[in-house]
Amino acid sequence: MFCREIDLSNSPRKAHFDHFRHMPDPHVGLTVDVDVTDLATRCRQEGWSFYLAMIRVAVEAANAVPELRRRIRGEKVVEYEACDSSHIELLDNGSYCYCTLRHNPAQSWAEYMAYARAQRERAKAGASIAEENDVEGLYFITSVPWLHYRDFAQPNPGPEASNPSIAWGKYQPDCQGRLMMPVTLLAHHSLVDGLQIAGFYQNLDKLLQGKM
Repeated sequence: MFCREIDLSNSPRKAHFDHFRHMPDPHVGLTVDVDVTDLATRCRQEGWSFYLAMIRVAVEAANAVPELRRRIRGEKVVEYEACDSSHIELLDNGSYCYCTLRHNPAQSWAEYMAYARAQRERAKAGASIAEENDVEGLYFITSVPWLHYRDFAQPNPGPEASNPSIAWGKYQPDCQGRLMMPVTLLAHHSLVDGLQIAGFYQNLDKLLQGKM
């Protein structure tokens, strides 16, 4: 994955970057209920995995926000042209493994699903929580499909960890019958503010409604 160094010396966010960078917990997160009715309906019609479909949509929404593609690398900040994902796959013994997906917007949905299913089976066969070598350019994705939650606290390795994490829970109908699902985004506050978090959810809504 191609990335370039970002010069923050003249950035209007330079002071904000320095302010949040070395805080003990510099991460910021938000949980929003999103309407997944159309995606869930299409998954049922096509026989697709909703989880794998949602991963593709979430990654596309995140990749449309440049700040979510940025990472802290030592004393530098780099921005990836596009980021891939590492998600959790539940195993038969109740534990889980990690599965990496390389995201190609040029793939059709049928091609993506075939690829993602193959990667899922390969990951489960290996049953490992060891990430692949190129971890920096990944989004970390998980799901709690048993619960419709209001908030979600996610672990991170420390104040320098700058990979955004995306999680979601169980979808359920609202009073109008639309399927609503909690989606959580956690990011490093030295790189991402509320404006960019809002941009992610706006992109997500457009993609889920087929308008992007």
